[in-house]
Amino acid sequence: MALHMYGSNNPLGISSNTEKLAFHPYYTLKDLVGFVVWLIVLAILVFYVPNMLGHADNYIPANPLSTPLSIVPEWYLLPFYAILRAIPNKLGGVVMMIGSLLIFLILPFVHTNKIRTNRFKIINKLLFYIFICNFGVLMILGAYPIEEPYTTISQFSTILYFVYFMATPLIGIIENTLFSINKIDTDTESGILSLTPPGGK
Repeated sequence: MALHMYGSNNPLGISSNTEKLAFHPYYTLKDLVGFVVWLIVLAILVFYVPNMLGHADNYIPANPLSTPLSIVPEWYLLPFYAILRAIPNKLGGVVMMIGSLLIFLILPFVHTNKIRTNRFKIINKLLFYIFICNFGVLMILGAYPIEEPYTTISQFSTILYFVYFMATPLIGIIENTLFSINKIDTDTESGILSLTPPGGK
């Protein structure tokens, strides 16, 4: 729905309706090549080296009475696991973890900036890099045990994670105002220059 409402993006943030190509056969064949290459890699892993991406703990017999402390999710789930553990309340942790995934769905609708690309938006670009670094910190913290100072840092990083999404509409309004001021100044300067007679002061 967001793609049909707002369209896709490009580095300059301008409309690219005049440069569109049909999806088939160009991109169909291009995607098919990539699909076949990764299918071959997957087949090699499954049929020839199935233990290459496994973990040694998978061969330890399960004990239903105790859970090993060293077991953590895969690396791509560690940030959300860190958010889950950052909240002392179990229900609150589950709600925050699910919310950290579902909050991505609101981004197309809270985007208030008139310029689509991040190339010209300094504040938004800075906040995005902070968000990426914070996501990496959460990923590292998810692998550490539940003890100080990791718990406190996880709580601070969790707050910072959600602040990014809450600040996005406000930053868009601020940057729209800055762009409007800059446009008025540019228009004023160009108007003054155009009214100045040749050779005049």
